[in-house]
Amino acid sequence: MTQIFDESGNVVPVTVIEAGPCHVLQLKTQERDGYEAVQLGFGDKPRRLASRSERGQVAPLSSKRAKKQAAAGVEASAKPNCEPKKFVRELRGSIEGFELGQEVKVGILADVKSVDIVGTSKGRGYAGVMKRHNFAGQRATHGVKKVHRHTGGTGCSAYPSRTFKGMRMSGQYGAAKVTQRNVKVVKVDEENNLILVYGAAPGPNGGFVVVKATNMV
Repeated sequence: MTQIFDESGNVVPVTVIEAGPCHVLQLKTQERDGYEAVQLGFGDKPRRLASRSERGQVAPLSSKRAKKQAAAGVEASAKPNCEPKKFVRELRGSIEGFELGQEVKVGILADVKSVDIVGTSKGRGYAGVMKRHNFAGQRATHGVKKVHRHTGGTGCSAYPSRTFKGMRMSGQYGAAKVTQRNVKVVKVDEENNLILVYGAAPGPNGGFVVVKATNMV
């Protein structure tokens, strides 16, 4: 996160996201897959670190199976012929205007006013109820001994003799998929493939996110 100044001199808090260039790795069609989607990849991955399946996704590989299919007259699927990617995601929607291997840059969002940002929130490990659910904790006076940050009673006596589902307790906090809806686009820097969005975005610095035009009015 950082801040910029608008035309009136007001401070605007923004998150800077490097949005591209991305390559179109695959196009899903209604006839073949039952739905339409564009599969995008971001960030080149060294081939020595990429698995065989990752390398085979972007370029044809020689194998016994490929030779056998070629001998039988089976046409191999087209490949984008680019480097393996670190981050691959599929976005459902119309594939009109997209081609296999096409380079998609941030300029595609130049006229978009608001976006949805999908990322993985910061992992905070196993957390107590005060940190995880903003509980007040117990009293710091008489009668409370070394349990000031504990949950306290969870109700339920002889009847119904159980704890209800959804009871807020300590547990794993963060490291979950988060979607931030209808985030305002402040600026698009096509030259440096950057998009500046208002406020915070889910995840740590350097984390991967998916940015797409919002469907909220």
